[in-house]
Amino acid sequence: MRELRIHGRGGQGAVIASKVLAVAIFREGRWVQSFPAFGVERRGAPVTAFLRVADTPIQLRCEIVAPDDLIVLDPTLLEAIDITTGLKPGGSILINSPLSPEAYAHIGPFRIATVDASALALKHSLGSRTQPIVNTAIVGAFATFSGLASLDATCAAIVEEVPQHAEANVAAAREAAELVVIGQEAAHV
Repeated sequence: MRELRIHGRGGQGAVIASKVLAVAIFREGRWVQSFPAFGVERRGAPVTAFLRVADTPIQLRCEIVAPDDLIVLDPTLLEAIDITTGLKPGGSILINSPLSPEAYAHIGPFRIATVDASALALKHSLGSRTQPIVNTAIVGAFATFSGLASLDATCAAIVEEVPQHAEANVAAAREAAELVVIGQEAAHV
């Protein structure tokens, strides 16, 4: 089983990102489980979403505490909370950031990738200038980075789960898949 945790802020689309990835992976014949965890539902508050992927039915029904992968929709969360809590050694982190993966090497011995999903959301008019909705761009980058789902399945899931502005969302996902920067493999400590 592979487990993923998505960190974002209310309004960025963390929950929808988890659902889009689940639909994409399910389309490709694997078992999935997607669910959110959040307290007060308000724009800007930290939100966490989870995704499990397996080749057999998933019986586990609890929060993911030791993920294999992380997606960070808002890089300011890196300073606000310890997002790497429980991340397996050598795990992977995809960060929405214009910086290179090497700028985040201090986080630990993880495989790190970055993509400027905020710029892509703005370019494709997803959300507003002050609150870009980065979820579809980030899932496109994650498809390339993780290999869990093909980009075509991810884009089909975007059309299914985010039908409003589907063309712009798919365009952002495809562009993010091309622009994701993958850092060097982490050295295992």
